[in-house]
Amino acid sequence: MRNTVIFDMDGTLLDTLEDIYLSVNAVLGEAGLPLRTLDEIRQFVGVGSRALMRRCIEGGEAHPKFETCYAAFQKYYHTHLNDHTVPYEGVVGLLDALRQAGFLLAIVSNKSDSAVKELNSEVFGERIPVAIGAQEGVHKKPAPDTVYAAMRELGVEKDVCVYVGDSETDLETAANAGIPCVCVAWGFRGRAALEDLGAERIADTAGELLDILKEYAGD
Repeated sequence: MRNTVIFDMDGTLLDTLEDIYLSVNAVLGEAGLPLRTLDEIRQFVGVGSRALMRRCIEGGEAHPKFETCYAAFQKYYHTHLNDHTVPYEGVVGLLDALRQAGFLLAIVSNKSDSAVKELNSEVFGERIPVAIGAQEGVHKKPAPDTVYAAMRELGVEKDVCVYVGDSETDLETAANAGIPCVCVAWGFRGRAALEDLGAERIADTAGELLDILKEYAGD
């Protein structure tokens, strides 16, 4: 019986794309660097803020303005991380239904730990008791470290867990952690890309995701 669900955050529970896009371009514009489109940012997210800025700046970390821009993005985004961010349709109801059915819930994200905890608290209240983001000295996804940390905080083993995400990073993370992955089609990659990546279970709506998770739990 798998009654513990570990969620990715961006593109899975929350549509954070607009705030990330605006923050990136505010920093790039201030530095006099070429701006990025929304679709470019959609493809760049998922592997942490440093990798995001590395993809957004021509030449990556070798660019003389990279470190300044990265620090500026961290500061700007943390101030504006919840300006336009909203839960995807049906997500709040999904979380409530899972809690009422006795599931344990957690978030693991490559967003900074402080941002993850802040957004979780502001948007979801007490619905998700464990929320873990990127921390110094801890390997980010697709390494399984933060997934294992969530399991420890919840007091569970991996044989009762299911991972839910929206990208290739999430598929790799679940595989590295040794747990099943359910992907959501409403996120940053979309159904076609997830199918090309070999995703075996894909939910198109929050209702479908609830049914799949209850199936894993044996309900």
